[in-house]
Amino acid sequence: MRLDLFLKTSRVVLRRSVSKQLSDAGAIRVNGAIAKASKELNVGDEIEIKRGPRRTIFRVVAVPASKQVSKTDASLLVEVISDVKEQEDQLP
Repeated sequence: MRLDLFLKTSRVVLRRSVSKQLSDAGAIRVNGAIAKASKELNVGDEIEIKRGPRRTIFRVVAVPASKQVSKTDASLLVEVISDVKEQEDQLP
């Protein structure tokens, strides 16, 4: 499944257009490399999303067969590894 579709299906990002914008901006990495929205995902891939000061890393646990997944099943598609709010440098 494509990266942008997976992020929407797993409800990590609410809209596919937003996941495409994030990937176009270079804010999404898959296995350490900047990824395009069309990147095909596999089970075990690590995805890192940087949104402002927040950096979230999660692992793909399952790739669904269809685009439609129930809300309860969507949370089972990913395993959150890290969710950190990075502090910005304080100016004196």
